[in-house]
Amino acid sequence: MGTMRHMPFTYAVRSDAEPTPAAWCFAFVEGQLVVPESEATFAPQAWQRFEALQATRHYLGRLDGIDCWACELSQTPAGCKRMPLRAAMMAMGEPLMNVAACAAQVLEWDRSHRYCGVCGTATEPRANERARVCPACGHTAYPRLSPAMMVLVWRDGEVLLARSPHYAPGVYSALAGFVEPGESLEQCIHREVLEEVGVRVTDLRYYGSQNWPFPHSLMVAYTARWVDGAIVRQEDEIEDANWYRLDALPKIPPRFSISGHLIRDTVIALGGPEPQHLASPVVPR
Repeated sequence: MGTMRHMPFTYAVRSDAEPTPAAWCFAFVEGQLVVPESEATFAPQAWQRFEALQATRHYLGRLDGIDCWACELSQTPAGCKRMPLRAAMMAMGEPLMNVAACAAQVLEWDRSHRYCGVCGTATEPRANERARVCPACGHTAYPRLSPAMMVLVWRDGEVLLARSPHYAPGVYSALAGFVEPGESLEQCIHREVLEEVGVRVTDLRYYGSQNWPFPHSLMVAYTARWVDGAIVRQEDEIEDANWYRLDALPKIPPRFSISGHLIRDTVIALGGPEPQHLASPVVPR
């Protein structure tokens, strides 16, 4: 589906303007994205094409001035096929992959909040915001985001890379973990690094963030400088962890994920060469 030119995306819950003749339709069947069966391009089309198969539909906003919809379908339409979301996002490139991620998260939130988590009553969508409300007790459920930190630890001429058991064979990445209640991102970094590999860090520097719809994470990436400690793996979380020279990295995630950007950009900033080791699609931390 290819890399596309920059196209601005304006997020919205509803449109107050006339609908565009065609729309970006991010349609899903059983968690997989519907894409053209034979065409190489994911392109705008009439959302009404899916109307008879729709279980639910959500307005997302406009991408480059064109309406965007998230649709859950009962079956795959004729002329289309299903594609795992991760693989589809890799093929799309930005900015389509970001809107596809948004669509997946909105549909997952809607699916998992059909009933009130307090009293069990069926919830109802609220018209003016992305929320489902319980008509019995008033509990309101907004789309859920789970913040997670990612950190690439470095020291002179080396970076610390690790692999989890669920990674593709031979693929290493930065350390990561979910933020616990009451923690700041920085506190989470210090705790996770110490727990997972037994080292201490300083000089935390924010790198960037990425929404990650598996199922609803917000990855917030940092770099940090090693202070002390030898690597001691947390065996139930880390399969392997080592220091790697900047010019001798193992396989790392592609730039599709923020981990791929973080590792490559940090290695170059530290004076190393552009890493060339590309990995197959993996399940990133």
